[in-house]
Amino acid sequence: MPAIFEKIDKFKPVYDAVYKVVLIICKILLIADILVVAFQVAGRYIPFIPDPSWTEQVVLTLMAYMAVLSAALAIRRGAHIRMTAFDRYLPKGLLKVLDILADFAVLILAIIMIVEGWEYAIKIGSKGVYESMPWLSRFWMYFPVALAGVAMLIFEIEALYNHLKSFFVKEDKTESKEGGKDK
Repeated sequence: MPAIFEKIDKFKPVYDAVYKVVLIICKILLIADILVVAFQVAGRYIPFIPDPSWTEQVVLTLMAYMAVLSAALAIRRGAHIRMTAFDRYLPKGLLKVLDILADFAVLILAIIMIVEGWEYAIKIGSKGVYESMPWLSRFWMYFPVALAGVAMLIFEIEALYNHLKSFFVKEDKTESKEGGKDK
């Protein structure tokens, strides 16, 4: 393996750590979502539990975070939606080039998500509040787009590196092609 790839491969633990942090955040958000919905349902049907008005907006916000962050996780695992119907008919070299082209497209999308998501969160989000929680800025409703853009950028840089590396380094059959796995 060329020396440059050995040096860059030393950053893999950083990508692994970022992946685990984002995965833990998604798990915490899911647990919080379940608890809030359970509280909401209990508040509707159990007389001595108050029916909170804030639960619907909190659930929707948590779901927005989970949706975009889990999409970023899918990039690292190579589990995102993609067209593979013609892959078996195309030469391997062309497939690698198409993968790199797709990586650049997703990289551009990640940058757009960061810039536009942050702009929306600052400009629109900071001017409004949740109706049922007037003390909480709507910044938090728009922020997941920018946050997921950062995660996508990190994972897409790794995916792009792995696709570029595949041109120069023969893949060992014992190693996994994917960047990370759920453990």
